[in-house]
Amino acid sequence: MWPCFFDHGSIMSERQIPMVIFMRRPANGSLLLTQHAGRAASGGRKNFPARLLAEQKGKSMNVIETEHLVKTYKRFKKKEGIRGSIQGLFHREYEEKNAVNSVSLQIGEGEFLGLIGPNGAGKTTLIKMLTGIIAPTSGRIEVLGFYPNDLRNEFKMQYAVVMGQKSQLFFELTANDTLRMFKEIYGIPEEEYQRRKKYFTELFQVEELMNMQVRTLSLGERMKMELIAALLHNPRILFLDEPTIGLDAVAARQIRGFLKEVNQERGTTILLTSHYMEDIKMLCGRSVVISHGNKIYDGNTEELFEKYQRNKVITATFEYDLGHVFEGGPGTALFCRDVTVLENTPYKKVWLVAKENANCVLQEIMGKGPADICVEEEEIGIIVERIYREGEAYA
Repeated sequence: MWPCFFDHGSIMSERQIPMVIFMRRPANGSLLLTQHAGRAASGGRKNFPARLLAEQKGKSMNVIETEHLVKTYKRFKKKEGIRGSIQGLFHREYEEKNAVNSVSLQIGEGEFLGLIGPNGAGKTTLIKMLTGIIAPTSGRIEVLGFYPNDLRNEFKMQYAVVMGQKSQLFFELTANDTLRMFKEIYGIPEEEYQRRKKYFTELFQVEELMNMQVRTLSLGERMKMELIAALLHNPRILFLDEPTIGLDAVAARQIRGFLKEVNQERGTTILLTSHYMEDIKMLCGRSVVISHGNKIYDGNTEELFEKYQRNKVITATFEYDLGHVFEGGPGTALFCRDVTVLENTPYKKVWLVAKENANCVLQEIMGKGPADICVEEEEIGIIVERIYREGEAYA
């Protein structure tokens, strides 16, 4: 019995398990084609950092390039009720929606890029075009030197997709059996397979879970197995869609640490979409913000948050009742319009202060002899709302 080759750019359902596991060895040589593609994907790169490969060639390597990429959907509009259904049989009305609108991107080998945007912004549509699941309406797209929608085996063997809300694992199998099945599908030599499995199981600290049924694993443990399965064939590009969704703080922090090490040690290019801005801020040196299909920002992640981080939160506690000392008046820093009182109790005061006024406010507070004082950034959720809101105005 041999597993058959399938479209690795898509997620398999549990219904497809029998077709994968119980397909007999074909006599027409298609298995040899799979093995050949696997050797092409698994050989040569090993653990050599991609950035060093680029330096050897004397130029930067873009693994993803798009120019004025557009995806337009045609949607049928039906009036309510049976009458509307009958009318729709003879006269159909359509509307066109630009899910992605003239997006140009260049992503270098070994980059860790964050893709940010509200629901419906076009992030998933862009990922689907980059992986060949759907074809663009217009524009140029090139990933690893291929046109993705051709779905050539040589292309599909060089990337992987992990979705936080969909699974490519087989719940009835153990983790070991699942990985061995992927080993056969990708044609990974036994020695190389054992070396990679050892590396990832130690990295993710899951050695004791490998003989457990996937269905018995916790959400965080399953996500680790998802990542191991995706990285087993040493892809050049890893597409991640909400990999930490539903995870607790400890598991999410572990996943972030693992992804950072994979990117730095193995040179894997990673494209991450997430609504958890802690993921983006801690992992991605570069971020792209998409709103209504338009790219509204492409640059350094820290600069993005700095641009939209406009206020400081200052908390001061005192050992005595201050009464009305901080009510302020004309000419005082705390009286200006850029200071908002968030909390006002006898022993604790909290202000929201514009960044440019923070120093003046701090000097005034320090003059009152606080027992403790704390200066914090705005909550990251507020910053994200601001980014999206201003992106909508731009679009």
